[in-house]
Amino acid sequence: MSGGQGHDSPPRASERTSTILSVIVGVVLFVTLWGAAAVWPNDFSFRGSLDSLGEGSEWVTATIETVADDGSATAIVKGEEEIGVRPIATLDDPTIVLHPGDKVRALELPTGELGFSDFERGSPMLALFIVYVIVVLVIARWRGLGALLGLIAAFGVVFFFTIPALFDGGNPLVIGLVTGSGALFALLYMAHGPNARTTTAYLGTLAGLAVTTVLAWWAVDASHLNGLWSEDRTHLEFFSRGVSLQGILLCGIVLAGLGVLNDVTVTQASAVWELRSARPDLAWTQLFSRGMRIGRDHIASTVYTIAFAYVGAALPTLMFISLYGTSLGFTLTSSDIAEEVVRTLVGSIGLVLAVPLTTAIGALVVAGRGAVVEGSAAPISRA
Repeated sequence: MSGGQGHDSPPRASERTSTILSVIVGVVLFVTLWGAAAVWPNDFSFRGSLDSLGEGSEWVTATIETVADDGSATAIVKGEEEIGVRPIATLDDPTIVLHPGDKVRALELPTGELGFSDFERGSPMLALFIVYVIVVLVIARWRGLGALLGLIAAFGVVFFFTIPALFDGGNPLVIGLVTGSGALFALLYMAHGPNARTTTAYLGTLAGLAVTTVLAWWAVDASHLNGLWSEDRTHLEFFSRGVSLQGILLCGIVLAGLGVLNDVTVTQASAVWELRSARPDLAWTQLFSRGMRIGRDHIASTVYTIAFAYVGAALPTLMFISLYGTSLGFTLTSSDIAEEVVRTLVGSIGLVLAVPLTTAIGALVVAGRGAVVEGSAAPISRA
């Protein structure tokens, strides 16, 4: 190994390798845009097409003034203080516990009557979001800012493309892949910058996403999951619009594991880069082998992270089904829980396979005589 190299600087891909990676990413973006054009929604009229209010009714914000022992309450509507205190109905729901000073959302009928709808959560949620942004910016600085901007861009893809495309009856697999590819591109390059390491993570994530898509398509069909929800009105509303509930489920499974998948691939790419920086003499097979030692630990921790995340989301359903006294096998294969189980297994398989794929790509990119140390004009040589 040459003695004059400063290994504190991370290695970077050679110009030839960078060109190849750029071409691959360019092809991926072209296919992504082509897929987006193929399923681009023609009709956005679904927005606001459901009327949740009766004629002459409107949503208002109110403050609870008094609460009696029997649960009845009164409130003052914001902007209508001159009317004074009015009763607010809660439909005798025992789960609704009101206290004086609570901010609530209510439905004001044409007669002036108020009906409790929900608590007003805007202020505490905004405060929590501000704390989150401050913590990210203080700790991660510019990279954190890039991640936040990338997150905004990714959710923009979901709200302004994915949802309208599903309402328009587009192919859910194509929509899921296009959303994943586009959202990941924005997230990764805005958070980590346009470099070979980011591209390695991007390609590794896409490989895992492709595996997840194929598995999701097979699992949903083989398990006869139809995406039916308990809310009959929701089911009938989507059915009348020609929206496939099974397609929504399939697209949701494809997108569900993106965050964890991306976390694993970024970590693996960074691990390979750090190994190469510390040991420039390692061949790509050695880099792959050592990178996988890190990857196995990450796989072990992330797999049960995913499982507990889905258990937490499905906990109310698990508790409700357990009331019937059915066996564990029957519970796990019931329609409500089976969707979560399939989502967990499909996402976990894609995640596990993404680790060796990302590690292999990263090792090939920075190994060999073509890799150079940033700030150095000479390639890294091996002893």
